[in-house]
Amino acid sequence: MSPSSTAIRRTVEAYLDRHPGEHDALTGLLAALERPADSATGTTLPGRITCSAVVIDRQGRVLHMGHRASSGLTITPAARVEPEDRTLLAGALRAVSEAAGIEPGTLCLTRQLLGSPIDIDVQDNASNTAKGEPAHRRYEFRYAFYLADEEPPRAVLHDQDDQEVGRPRWLPQLEVTSPTLRAKLLAAGLDGQPEPVNASALIYDGYGRYLLHLRDHKPGEIWESGAFALLGGGRTHDDQSLEETLLRELSEEVPALRLEDVKPYAVEAATSVNGLSVPVLVFAGRWRGNPDRLALHEGVRLLWFAVDELDRLRLNPAAQDLIRRHAADNPPDNEPATAPAVWDGGSQVVLNGIGVHLHIEDAEGRVLLGLRHPKSKYAANTWHYLAGRCEQEPALACLVREAREEAGLVIDPADVDLVHVAHVVDAPGSMPLMQLVFRARRWEGTPEVREPDKCLKWQWWPQDELPDRLVSYTRTAISAIADGRPYSQLGW
Repeated sequence: MSPSSTAIRRTVEAYLDRHPGEHDALTGLLAALERPADSATGTTLPGRITCSAVVIDRQGRVLHMGHRASSGLTITPAARVEPEDRTLLAGALRAVSEAAGIEPGTLCLTRQLLGSPIDIDVQDNASNTAKGEPAHRRYEFRYAFYLADEEPPRAVLHDQDDQEVGRPRWLPQLEVTSPTLRAKLLAAGLDGQPEPVNASALIYDGYGRYLLHLRDHKPGEIWESGAFALLGGGRTHDDQSLEETLLRELSEEVPALRLEDVKPYAVEAATSVNGLSVPVLVFAGRWRGNPDRLALHEGVRLLWFAVDELDRLRLNPAAQDLIRRHAADNPPDNEPATAPAVWDGGSQVVLNGIGVHLHIEDAEGRVLLGLRHPKSKYAANTWHYLAGRCEQEPALACLVREAREEAGLVIDPADVDLVHVAHVVDAPGSMPLMQLVFRARRWEGTPEVREPDKCLKWQWWPQDELPDRLVSYTRTAISAIADGRPYSQLGW
């Protein structure tokens, strides 16, 4: 199905946000797009919509085709939108394939423009009696692409009898024949060097399992439709970095999912729904929760899989290889600790661990958090409460001891209240943990790093601007304390 009037209008409006000086030239098109009929056919427009590809090689040169009728050079010929073109960008890819034999898989999007047109060229065309065409106005949507490979493909015409199109040439951007396109190319800084425009999350639990996303089965609409895949998505013009892209995508797909120790891991090549080559920056991050407890806003389901189960799934081979490589590079330190059981009067009792956490606020209501060391076994490079695991001691004594040992804070137990309890299971079958959060009304001392092998720094955070990398139950506890809720549970 060809793009709707609404989709085309949104493309034009986004283009005019970047080039407001061209509004007058596109007023007629915008007016026509408001009509009920599908304007992609050209039947209700004061002209015709065509699409073309601006292909840029690794040297920053632009592909031009000889126009035999005029003995001149132009960028690759444009093509009218056809019913099989799902988007205008798809029409541009079809146009360059038909004219120059350059297939979508040899091209990729640019970081500067992504899927937006670099130029909309407006021309008044005289009538063509030979083709039965009346005089009309033509709107050419030009999309910029980089070559995905080092060497340009050998451009070969599909129709050797075409009398209008000649052999290709690669011209420096300063010699691009269209003045408006030349100015926009130079302003955009398109150097021809591909870089990732998508971000994905390789989510692992540290025990040998990987979290995969079963996508909706909508062929032609969804990337890797109906298959298992990594969470993630494409960069937008508002994203300042690919890490921001990943965090935004995760917040849209699985709002409650909070990863620990998120780091770039690899750059992989994928194929988009349009057939384009897509460089993807894959981030690795750890999580140990129950995916059935998460609200999934996109797709069908999230599931954990061991590496030896991957062959049984409908999963992209490249994703399989990526997961196996990560598993080989990051062998689990140990198996998940199973909850020890004891027998009491003929019934089995599962023991729970006890953790203590310090919640203190400064005069501005900011809460104290510590950035854990990158080599910490738990929550590495992630913000967390001042915390510790109870040994052979009362929980309150443990809290007072940990505050002194970790941050040099002196706390009187009489100034402490229990304000929240989080009952947490990090992974199925692991020991349940009863995480006790105490609030100190008063304390002596200024937080300082006393155990640099565990904590890198202490920082006061506004409670409505908490860091993205924050232990999930810590975030839950801070919100619950503000709301007066004494209990929460995670991972069950």
